[in-house]
Amino acid sequence: WEGNEPGEQREISYNELHREVSKFSNVLKSRGVKKGDRVSIYLPMIPELAVAMLACARIGAIHSIVFGGFSADALADRIADASCTTLITCNGTHRGDKPVQMKTVADEAMASAEKQMGKAVDTCIVVERIPDSKNVEHDMKDGRDLWYADVMADVSDQSEAEAMEAEDPLFILYTSGSTGRPKGVLHTTAGYMVYASQTHKYVFDYHDGDIYFCTADIGWVTGHSYIVYGPLANGATTIMFEGIPTYPGPDRFWQIVEKWNVNQFYTAPTAIRAIARLGNEYPDQYEMPS
Repeated sequence: WEGNEPGEQREISYNELHREVSKFSNVLKSRGVKKGDRVSIYLPMIPELAVAMLACARIGAIHSIVFGGFSADALADRIADASCTTLITCNGTHRGDKPVQMKTVADEAMASAEKQMGKAVDTCIVVERIPDSKNVEHDMKDGRDLWYADVMADVSDQSEAEAMEAEDPLFILYTSGSTGRPKGVLHTTAGYMVYASQTHKYVFDYHDGDIYFCTADIGWVTGHSYIVYGPLANGATTIMFEGIPTYPGPDRFWQIVEKWNVNQFYTAPTAIRAIARLGNEYPDQYEMPS
């Protein structure tokens, strides 16, 4: 994981990820989440996002990830449409050098969603992404709002995976809403996993030992498939990047490629066009033989 600020990083083994996912599975179960329940996840590109979605999959809950840049109204509509009574979010984040409120947005969304669906969001688990919530001050509601670190502190790391049928739902992901009301697209377990793993393996020509970097956001289906599910199903080393390509400078992608010896680099044409306009000055500063 490469954070927003250069030098902020984590390396997570499969064993460590399994332990964290098992622990968070038990946290969800302790809050009454069970197979078939929908869980809304509103987080930036931090490791806890992958942990939360995989924990849902482990217990058979259906995750509904909402892009961390969306408004309170957009989040509320998605919570209400899927009848989510559990929300995973964080206190705030940074986009480049700008602090971004997330818990206050989530509070507004939960209030709106509760009116729409006629029942309460009874659990909101909050990751402390910004220490002491500096510049992203927010409230914590007793009984509903829980700090991620607190609920993870003493929970068991043993959690048996729920047996799932091939056609059992895995996740819901909503369309952007640019052409009308957002539509929830439901992906089932087996077909999606086979497709994600095989396309990752053959389209990107992934081989054991390669370092694979998809620059997408997990809030969209590309991030679901080609940062988390596809690479992990293939035992790959996958990079998750929290920041933006122009912070702190327009060379951030190339700095990451050199630093981690990236073999496969998957990004969007829009990003390439924006960077290409700047010429070769930035990529030429880096050694990228990988």
